[in-house]
Amino acid sequence: MQLKISADNPLEWVALRANLVPVPLLHAQIMPVISKAVLEAADKGVFDAVADGNDTTDDIAQACRLNPKATGELMGLLTALGYFTYLSGTFTLTKMARKWTLRHEPESVYGMLLFNNRVVWPWLEKLGTYLQTGEGIHYHDHLDAQQWNYYQQAMVAASGSEAKEFGRRTPVPEAVKTGSAARMLDIGGSHGQHSVALCKRYAGLSSTIIDLPAAIEQAAPLLARLGMGDRVQHTPGNALTDDFGESQYDIVLMSSLAHHFTPEQNRDVANRVARALKPGGIYIVNEFIRPETGAAPELVGSSTDLFYGLTSTAGNYSIAEIQDWQRGAGLRKGRVVTYRTLPGRAMVIGIK
Repeated sequence: MQLKISADNPLEWVALRANLVPVPLLHAQIMPVISKAVLEAADKGVFDAVADGNDTTDDIAQACRLNPKATGELMGLLTALGYFTYLSGTFTLTKMARKWTLRHEPESVYGMLLFNNRVVWPWLEKLGTYLQTGEGIHYHDHLDAQQWNYYQQAMVAASGSEAKEFGRRTPVPEAVKTGSAARMLDIGGSHGQHSVALCKRYAGLSSTIIDLPAAIEQAAPLLARLGMGDRVQHTPGNALTDDFGESQYDIVLMSSLAHHFTPEQNRDVANRVARALKPGGIYIVNEFIRPETGAAPELVGSSTDLFYGLTSTAGNYSIAEIQDWQRGAGLRKGRVVTYRTLPGRAMVIGIK
């Protein structure tokens, strides 16, 4: 997926083709304002206020306790971005905005918007230091209880659509397909959406989610809402140090965690996972993928690579690197499943 500057008319098209448009200025001046405007609108309750019937600038400002002039400026930008339509002095949420921004919609990314605004935005100021030193923030070591709560809500928001596709398209072992009793280990999957998606699809499957105690404390209520407490349960632990046992699991999933670990740590995890798998079991590394050197640029994988480097020092890995960890642990190469709903993301599967 690419976010591109496109022309609205023939003259702009000619200007772009002739390299007369200062593209870096648009990136540097316009896009940060766009990002912050969307985050603040979600945080201040603008989208929900319009959904509740506050459809004029004054009504929105009053409902959200905002300045009317500033609210009008915000609404103009959000309308240009496609979040609202405007007619005869009133604003209406677009279909896109209604699905993705309202806090109580099932696939809303509201939790991620809140986390990015209240927690992540200040981290971006440290990007220059990261580029000089190569040392990231390691934010998991510094989150307080409130920030952990925002983080877990963000992970739920980010995983909602993905988990549905994960549940439909994961190529599970035959023992799981037949409905016989099977076990899954979900490493770092605190919110539980991936485990729940697979357990709903396969009646004989149960899952144990291992995560840090601080993560579980905030994620437990989120998991309880999914209503699978008899088959999906938390246990406190640490992926970098715990013994996962021997020949216990049909599926081991590690989703959105490898990018926090160094290559050496990921190889060590893979070795312990391979020991914990039953014969025929699978190890799924579910990640945003860094494009291979020389491959076509890919915006999602490249931007998340830089972001995870900043926040955790590690970053994204290529498919070849992930397969190398799995092969080094004695697993044979399985399928690579790329997501249809999330460009730049894939399940990389190793088989015991």
